[in-house]
Amino acid sequence: MTIQKITPFLWYANEAEEAAAFYANIFPDSRVVRVTGVPSAGSTKVVEFVLFGQPFIAMSAGRLDPFNHAISLMVNCNDQAELDRYWNALLEGGGAPEECGWLKDRFGVSWQIVPNDLIQMMADADPVKAKRVADVMLTMVKFDVAALKAAYAGTTG
Repeated sequence: MTIQKITPFLWYANEAEEAAAFYANIFPDSRVVRVTGVPSAGSTKVVEFVLFGQPFIAMSAGRLDPFNHAISLMVNCNDQAELDRYWNALLEGGGAPEECGWLKDRFGVSWQIVPNDLIQMMADADPVKAKRVADVMLTMVKFDVAALKAAYAGTTG
């Protein structure tokens, strides 16, 4: 695994290895690279894994702070089928859908599953187009790509 200047680090109570394997089975170009026990720290494990080619490190080291919305992992999707696939997979086993394309997986990690062009549409120089997209987005739980694009184009009823 290549050493990155910045690598996301996730602290789990005791399920880092399970979470890394779960994520690696969902996303392409993903795998668990190594699980290392820390003998002087009891049952602590460090798990190195890769999602979409991006290195991550996770640790199982007992409860500290729970995951929350202050940090989330955003997955940009090419189309509705890809968005649906990741949304459904991350909810498996006890995840919870949330508003505006967010969900919490069964480990408590927050994810945003979004169309590739959502931010671009909301940042459009035409404030009317941008507002239409934002207004429709705020009514959604899982994103409907066609509805967002229709709002952008001004073709919604």
